[in-house]
Amino acid sequence: MQKDSLEALNRRLKNFARERDWEQFHSPKNLSMALIAECAELVEHFQWLSEAQSQALSIEKKEQVALELADILIYLVRIAERLDIDLLAAANQKVAINEQRYPAAKVYGDARRADEY
Repeated sequence: MQKDSLEALNRRLKNFARERDWEQFHSPKNLSMALIAECAELVEHFQWLSEAQSQALSIEKKEQVALELADILIYLVRIAERLDIDLLAAANQKVAINEQRYPAAKVYGDARRADEY
């Protein structure tokens, strides 16, 4: 198994929680609430920036964004583990659905919602 796989991260996070007796707090509800809080922290880094500014972050800002993204990934992995959901399988299933909902020939260069085509 690959050292940096989602499975390896999941095991590390599960061990981290168990060593601290935190699994009792890691319900899907609580983890979902923590996830949305981390998403809001990510958004704060981009609030009020122009499109160009958001793509040209300083090294320091990029490091801060990376840590917020890490928090988001950690909570996603924990929620998936608690609900026995294979994140990669779910993501691949969702991409397949989106490929059907948004055929490239129909939506190329247009970012409307599926029901607006």
